[in-house]
Amino acid sequence: MRKKVKDELNGIYKGDIYQNMLRNYYFNARMASLGKKADKEKYPDNKNEILKMCIEIVTKWAKSEGIIFKPKFDKMFFRI
Repeated sequence: MRKKVKDELNGIYKGDIYQNMLRNYYFNARMASLGKKADKEKYPDNKNEILKMCIEIVTKWAKSEGIIFKPKFDKMFFRI
């Protein structure tokens, strides 16, 4: 499970603090969406939906700081 999420994380590029926050949120949310104890009500079992949710969180936070966040990710791997 952890390897799967780390492999998916290769599709979200490293970058500035906001981009790295996106990677961190994605990792934690995706781990919570998989496995026996997955919280299916809070986290969908779909990498695209998880990324979309994480982008919304980071975008909202960056906006509160006066920053326009433009996420960088592999658009062939993540279809959002």
